[in-house]
Amino acid sequence: MTTIQTYNHDLWDHGISQGYRVDNTVYISGQFSHNAQGEFIGAGDIQAQVLQTLENLDTVLAEFGLTRSNLAYVELYLTNAQEHGETAIELFKQYVGEHRPAGSMIGVTYLALPEQWVEIRAVAHVG
Repeated sequence: MTTIQTYNHDLWDHGISQGYRVDNTVYISGQFSHNAQGEFIGAGDIQAQVLQTLENLDTVLAEFGLTRSNLAYVELYLTNAQEHGETAIELFKQYVGEHRPAGSMIGVTYLALPEQWVEIRAVAHVG
């Protein structure tokens, strides 16, 4: 029997779940730097945006009883990747500690919001 579980934070509805579990795999939608009230955090500040985005990733993981050590694959999308890449990578390395999931950093022209410089999506394993 297939196990399915979803998580939504109810801040807005774009027709997707923030996290979607099928059996032992959790797919996490792209997270960005909004707070619990849905307000954008860190306009003009890559460090603030990355830290808030990682905090939001933790929130989704926690809804499935997981932590960052369950991350199997992570994609970081960055505008201005040449300018912001080093900062984003260093903050991400601090975030995962000794755990090393697979992943990619992808430079993009723009993201959903004009002030948004980072988005992170992930796949995690249960167990």
